[in-house]
Amino acid sequence: MPSATDPNSILFERARAVIPGGVNSPVRAFRAVGGTPRFVKRAQGAYFWDAADQRYIDYIGSWGPMILGHGHPAVVEAVQRAVTEGFSFGAPTEREIELAEAILALVPSMEMVRLVSSGTEAAMSALRLARGATGRKYIIKFEGCYHGHADALLVKAGSGLATFGNPTSAGVPPEVVQHTLVLEYNNLAQLEEAFTLHGHEIAGLMIEAIAGNMNFVRASAAFAQRCRELCTQYGALLVFDEVMTGFRVGLHGAQGVLGIRPDLTVLGKVIGGGMPLAAFGGPRAIMEQLAPLGPVYQAGTLSGNPVATACGLATLKEIAKPGFYEALSKKTRALVEGLKAAAAAEGQPFSADNEGGMFGFFLMDALPQNYGAVMTTDNARFNALFHGLLDRGVYIAPALYEAGFVSAAHSDEDIAATIEAARQIFGKTEPPK
Repeated sequence: MPSATDPNSILFERARAVIPGGVNSPVRAFRAVGGTPRFVKRAQGAYFWDAADQRYIDYIGSWGPMILGHGHPAVVEAVQRAVTEGFSFGAPTEREIELAEAILALVPSMEMVRLVSSGTEAAMSALRLARGATGRKYIIKFEGCYHGHADALLVKAGSGLATFGNPTSAGVPPEVVQHTLVLEYNNLAQLEEAFTLHGHEIAGLMIEAIAGNMNFVRASAAFAQRCRELCTQYGALLVFDEVMTGFRVGLHGAQGVLGIRPDLTVLGKVIGGGMPLAAFGGPRAIMEQLAPLGPVYQAGTLSGNPVATACGLATLKEIAKPGFYEALSKKTRALVEGLKAAAAAEGQPFSADNEGGMFGFFLMDALPQNYGAVMTTDNARFNALFHGLLDRGVYIAPALYEAGFVSAAHSDEDIAATIEAARQIFGKTEPPK
């Protein structure tokens, strides 16, 4: 634990005087796990160094984008070249077209794509488009799936299917979320009943098909398929939020893993390679409802930023190379299987799952299937594991409910060191009664 004279502690005190909570995104504050956030000084490959020059094996990777690792030479070169040409123009560039073409080539469900600057912006715009294209008001989302901080999506489940959700943030009036229906993830009966009650009023159903914001939880094949069928039956649009999973779990995203074609797809993180860039897209007939062609308005000064598109395009070129995902998946599986074995050897309850370069684990015997089950995890045991790994130079998400990420830069030695660190901590932890 850093001392009062540690550079991280000093920076945190400075930050708290001028930034709410000392951070510009809440989970960075270590409120869930306690202690002092690490302020990153630099990063390279699979590592970053904090303000005290302590090196950490990084399993966050900027919450997913750094699939190649930090500072990949081809990406750095592309960004440096773009910077010399200009930071921002507020006018079209050829590189925007190149990035759009690269995305569409890898995501068959999309015929057109609109570039924006953040996942929140992309998800918010996709829902506006779904409402505009269908002429309907209501949206379905699932508890535990996070789609950014737009008002209509900051909502928890209501008391029953006949009622709609309740705001989860101050500043969101109940009237703003009155058209958002929140269901339990992987609950087929609820899904069926929701469409029976409201099907002809539903504009869209938005889902993380592999959720990464209640840790790593998959939609079952049957559940995902039924979402598709019901949307088709009732004329609602199926919206896959692939901000996290897009090009992370596979070259064609979660929709490629599941073999399901959504109507709209929301992308972010990997497509920007670490720069602020996101996108949403779908069939031409739907996307042409957007201004300037159609009545659904969406705009952004920095959309398609020339430096961000250079970073994203260079990243996509690297991950599309033959064998990339096979190698990445092998590393991720090695980490997950090693952690399982370490926990089992020390008699600790542990379950884990992974796909591509994304993984998650739970300190329980079986993988949870929804947010309610995730919430039964032992926070105290997770916090001990988090700080134990941190003290041993391994950085995982400072919150129980976040997925983790492996990059192409992680070595076999990094993974072995991580597993050994976890084994040591498991060995010092009293198994639950």
